[in-house]
Amino acid sequence: MKLGVFSVLFGQKSFEEMLDYVAGRGLQAVELGTGGYPGNPHCDVASLLANEEKLNRFKEAIKSRGLEISALSCHGNPLHPNKEIANQHHEDFQNSVKLAAKLGVETVITFSGCPGESEHSHNPSWVTCPWPEDFGKVLDWQWEEKVIPYWKEQDLFLKEHGVRVAIEPHPGFVVYNTETMLRLREECGDSIGVNFDPSHLFWQNMDPIVGIKDLAKAGALFHFHAKDTGIDAQNTAANGVLDTKSYRDELNRSWIFRTVGYGHGEETWRKIISTLQLVGYDGVISIEHEDSLMSVEEGFQKAASFLQDLLIKERIGEIWWA
Repeated sequence: MKLGVFSVLFGQKSFEEMLDYVAGRGLQAVELGTGGYPGNPHCDVASLLANEEKLNRFKEAIKSRGLEISALSCHGNPLHPNKEIANQHHEDFQNSVKLAAKLGVETVITFSGCPGESEHSHNPSWVTCPWPEDFGKVLDWQWEEKVIPYWKEQDLFLKEHGVRVAIEPHPGFVVYNTETMLRLREECGDSIGVNFDPSHLFWQNMDPIVGIKDLAKAGALFHFHAKDTGIDAQNTAANGVLDTKSYRDELNRSWIFRTVGYGHGEETWRKIISTLQLVGYDGVISIEHEDSLMSVEEGFQKAASFLQDLLIKERIGEIWWA
């Protein structure tokens, strides 16, 4: 396994400044934003698709620093009931797939998307319970009329370009856990797998070890994000885990995203790394930073040091079946 970073973290740096910084910290890979919600601060997709010379310079800039591209990421909602948003995110996705094929990158990351509750909706509708029966009917309609047709079509598009998609399970979208991820893959095609991000699972009371094993068994473990979640026991005891307060209201939230090691300790992350090794994952551990209690520099450096230490131990067998 190699260590990388989701480069939109360094959107304030130029492309080459970002590469120098990442390589200087001893990482081996970058995950590049190519549209959707994160945007594309370092990757002008349209220009790279249109200009072979620019594409070659882009590839050389990465290769010359001893880095590789772990994935292109365009986290978006191509099923959004607002057609303008849906069309833009769909275009971002398909252009990312085309660019991945030109770059020789195997994986594009995005969300599954979430439709509205009907053809007349203006906003997405995430169903979280089966009753009253209206919710179950909405969920059936979403999958049968929107989700499955769209992703079946994208599976064919991916196969045409020799690229695969890593869906990131995320609450608010139709794929938010292992069960929904495996349903999407079974219904729509095997070029669809997962970008496994434990941070979205921790607060749902899911065990990442179980998820990694189940997804790997299905051949669906395509990419991995390293991000943590801190649970506030008192706030959770009072209000539960479904929390709509701002991520900036850290004191009152039930949970917040944290830098790796600051939500769950070394023992948990040892088990995660060991399990990835056991199931044969040999891809990149890509650092993602959304910790509102740390600056970008602090969060990245702490995550990199923490994970570099664990990966060194993994290589020499010190955390085998920790």
